[in-house]
Amino acid sequence: MTSDRSMLDPHADHPTPSQQGYDFSEQVGHLLRKAYQRHIAIFQRHVAEKQLTAIQFVTLCTVMERGPSSLTDIVNATAIDPATLRGVIKRLKAREWVRLSTDPRDQRKVMVVITEPGEALVEEMVPEAKRISDATMANLNPAEQVALMHLLDKMNADPAA
Repeated sequence: MTSDRSMLDPHADHPTPSQQGYDFSEQVGHLLRKAYQRHIAIFQRHVAEKQLTAIQFVTLCTVMERGPSSLTDIVNATAIDPATLRGVIKRLKAREWVRLSTDPRDQRKVMVVITEPGEALVEEMVPEAKRISDATMANLNPAEQVALMHLLDKMNADPAA
């Protein structure tokens, strides 16, 4: 005989996550996602150039630091997935913050090159980016901030290295 609950809910006979001892709100992935969403909200609130996203800024910083870079180089440096990066590059190019060229050694390889306006934007943004990072960690004392950065580095380290 089926209960009234199971007639209304076909999943009623299956244990819920909490009945299995799982609370998503206490899981590392959920907490990291919430912290990242908080950081992005702080970034958007404080960024001077409202058209600039955090991922676009990281991409610009990468190309400015490394010089002309292939999409693969940028993916490896930033951990931005290739499909997302293609969209980011398209928007940066439309704003004339980067331009595309070919690698002189391999004409098939597309290279991303930062433009003077892109460099000027990064230079202007760096002090604000530091304040955004500080605001993201404002709820932590200095020792906790150091510990968080150490733990995130450790979590993101290549286990094979």
